[in-house]
Amino acid sequence: MRAFSLLDLSPITEDSDARQALLNSRDLAQHAERLGYKRFWMAEHHNMTGIASAATAVALGFVAEGTRHIRIASGGVMLPNHSPLVIAEQFGTLAALYPDRVDLGLGRAPGTDGATMMALRRDQVNGANQFPQDVQELLHYFEPEQPGQRVKAVPGMGLRVPVWLLGSSLYSAQLAAALGLPFAFASHFAPDMLGEALHVYRARFEPSQYLDAPYAAAGINVFAADTDDAGRRLMTSLEQQFVALRRGTPGPLKPPVNDPAEVASVLERKQVGQALAESAVGSKASVATWIDRFLDRTQVDELIVTGQIYDHQARKTSFEIAAEILQQHK
Repeated sequence: MRAFSLLDLSPITEDSDARQALLNSRDLAQHAERLGYKRFWMAEHHNMTGIASAATAVALGFVAEGTRHIRIASGGVMLPNHSPLVIAEQFGTLAALYPDRVDLGLGRAPGTDGATMMALRRDQVNGANQFPQDVQELLHYFEPEQPGQRVKAVPGMGLRVPVWLLGSSLYSAQLAAALGLPFAFASHFAPDMLGEALHVYRARFEPSQYLDAPYAAAGINVFAADTDDAGRRLMTSLEQQFVALRRGTPGPLKPPVNDPAEVASVLERKQVGQALAESAVGSKASVATWIDRFLDRTQVDELIVTGQIYDHQARKTSFEIAAEILQQHK
């Protein structure tokens, strides 16, 4: 049975603020729960004036309190920014409050720029290199107490919160395979190595106490509306956000524009098109055809849909259309 889930970056729009973005995230999670989505992912980004989910565990707790059964998941926590013990305590607390509803997805990127990495007190030299050891330390904190164990995660110890590895290259695919953990690929913004990463993960997977067989997920953008043109227009907000990020001028999510040529230069649009290649855009029929091909091509166990859409109601409608399509693939 294939699962489908939703990644929300809690977008702060030009006409709004972080509070409204987080309220919208909880409303979206309630909507996703009604539509049958299995998981609601939120991601850690810092110094991004268009994203409100920097304190990911706090944001997920707010979402969990407003929902009943949908799983909440970090997609992900950037582990090199933190000590493994602190993350074990944070997600142990969530798991204690919302039993059997919490997943912890881990990434090894900083989720920000160099200056903010320093402000986070991240070890730029050793942080990423220490990632495999930090993952194993974190897994240990979720195990039952061992005789003589001096450092414990309270809450967290014995709760065995499911841990995922996330990535956009072969590194996390290889590590997830070696540790026998579920793996999610960030193809919604870095699609180039999707096929190879899935192949490596599946071919090298070692059964573990966590999983008997590989479990792979991948992300796509969905911009669904009544017509192809309307869906294409929705996507221009994300395109503008990508262009601004690459120019070093990130900001709140901008309204869509009628002509994609308004977004940026020809070269910039080409670069953004490559980064956002894994996007289902248009009417329900167009999006359904695209998703069918993606699932046939990747054979993922779980499809993660996302979409930076300016208008909150349009965003809910887009994910509703996606859910109607994905129900046929369950």
